Amino acid sequence: MPTDGGAAATPNGAGYWALSPGGDLSNHGNAGNFGSENAASLNAPIVAISATTTGNGYWLAGADGGVFSFGDARFFGSLGNQHLNGPIVAMSGTANNGGYLLVGADGWVFSFGDATFEGSMAGTPLNRAITSMVPAPGGKGYWLVGADGGVFSFGGARFYGSLGAIDLDRHIVGIAATPDGKGYWIVGANGAVTAFGDAKFFGSLPASSTTRIVGIVADADVGYRLITAQGNAIAFGTTHGTEDATAYGSLGELS
Repeated sequence: MPTDGGAAATPNGAGYWALSPGGDLSNHGNAGNFGSENAASLNAPIVAISATTTGNGYWLAGADGGVFSFGDARFFGSLGNQHLNGPIVAMSGTANNGGYLLVGADGWVFSFGDATFEGSMAGTPLNRAITSMVPAPGGKGYWLVGADGGVFSFGGARFYGSLGAIDLDRHIVGIAATPDGKGYWIVGANGAVTAFGDAKFFGSLPASSTTRIVGIVADADVGYRLITAQGNAIAFGTTHGTEDATAYGSLGELS
């Protein structure tokens, strides 16, 4: 079962963890290695990661809904033994690290621990599968994004636009929110970035690029990194580490 991969940033933006399309985890910059399921025999590949707000741990989720906790991330349950209508594609921990959400490709949202369920796309026909999600600041809602660029908002997360009606060259693989929750960026597998609301546009990969992107991590409101399938980062804006790109596993800053 192929996956796009994914990424999570450290609290100060000076590092990140990356999942390869095959589910292998790598750490970069000041992101610590707290363990992984690399080379483990699993029922389904690892498809999502969410870091704790301390930066001292993370959760990994499998396509079957299995959850694996490392470092100071606590285990609150999983879907590993349940029938799912669609594979899990994304997850997010709560602001106080007391729970997490799992999101399926069909738009179902599952809550564990103190994570609050704010709604889902369950039972709603989708043009394309859900591929990623991001929580609103403070955990008062979340956004889901589909492969076609459609954005769906729940709870305190407001809708600022989408690409759902636009013909895209490559499918959407990631979404990141601004610190105040009044905007977000979405990125395609070809590295094309689109900004909505108060999210500032810092650049995209050129149309001629053949680099495969698997996710995006924001650095406050000063920039973002696009994560490649190889786990490298391409930095835009003034993200932490661009002054010493190699130290953060980056391919350098493009403009």
